[in-house]
Amino acid sequence: MKLFLAGTSLLPAYGGPAYSVSRLAMALSEAGVEVGLWAPDQSTATTPLLSAQSQVRRLTGTETGALNSFGKPDLLHDNGIWLPHNHRLAALAADRGIARVVSTRGMLEPWAMNHKGLRKHFAWWLYQRRDLERARCHHTTAEAEATSVKRLGLGVPVCVVPNGVDVPEIVRTAGSVNGGKAGGGKKKTALFLGRIYPVKGLPMLIEAWTRVRPEGWLLQIVGPDEAGHRAEVGKAVSAAGLGKVISFVGPLEGPAKTRAFLDADLFVLPTHSESFGMVVAEALAHALPVLTTTGAPWPMLPERGCGWWVDPTVDGIADGLRQATALDSATLHAMGVKGRALVAAEFGWERVAKAFVSLYEELIEA
Repeated sequence: MKLFLAGTSLLPAYGGPAYSVSRLAMALSEAGVEVGLWAPDQSTATTPLLSAQSQVRRLTGTETGALNSFGKPDLLHDNGIWLPHNHRLAALAADRGIARVVSTRGMLEPWAMNHKGLRKHFAWWLYQRRDLERARCHHTTAEAEATSVKRLGLGVPVCVVPNGVDVPEIVRTAGSVNGGKAGGGKKKTALFLGRIYPVKGLPMLIEAWTRVRPEGWLLQIVGPDEAGHRAEVGKAVSAAGLGKVISFVGPLEGPAKTRAFLDADLFVLPTHSESFGMVVAEALAHALPVLTTTGAPWPMLPERGCGWWVDPTVDGIADGLRQATALDSATLHAMGVKGRALVAAEFGWERVAKAFVSLYEELIEA
């Protein structure tokens, strides 16, 4: 099987999709698929997220040039919508008779559709709806997003395959919580890791933290600024007088990112909308309990005893913070261990790759 796989960017700063698309490419290659990977920013050539030992072919140039270089694939799998390269790939697939799968990546969820809504309204009727109607299949990473896509009445099958996650060998132990140091009296750390962008809901988190002001806790915000949103969040922190409690670290990758997970006691994602929430899976893989909102498709957090799933409001997040920060380190650690077991059992990349190969085979046969 020959697959042309496209993503918007494979640079770490692009966030979850960069990780999941790169890792999917490698998992599919290991499963025997001939994969050509391409992104319009040419990041396939330099991304550190793709192993140097991988058999994935790194494609560069324009969409047309990359397809010509790779040769006609059995399938074209594009990740994302709205952007010019997504539209051009749709046209190329139609012109060349290539079956196309589109991963909508949460971009058809209500919050996302309303963000810059006027521009998207015009794009929807100008080209985007037609492009989606010409796809062979729409892929989502959760049932909630699949429901949103089906409501649009596009007449295209929708399949659900979750993202995978790598479960690291290094994990926190009961004696390594509180910043990696044993003993009482140490401050605990709540961690946010992701793009500093409106959809992530950080202003709600700052207001909720202001209300709760959990004693003995720090909040660490890790990630790249996008669209100048960090300045807005920083003003909220200063206005609340929380400068000594809430810190901005900037983006972290590799061992530094791993260390941030291992040094934290709680992970918080106060999001308005996520198609999957890759960082939730990463936090759980590092045995870190998670507090997130119903804007992310993780209802299993309270069901499995590894976190909190609250309304995407200040009140909801504040209630979750009160509950989470009232727990001792041993209880938080035990919840994290349950979360690690969850992702290890249900979100391994080998399992995800097999699901995609089965989907691709069905589409090719059809």
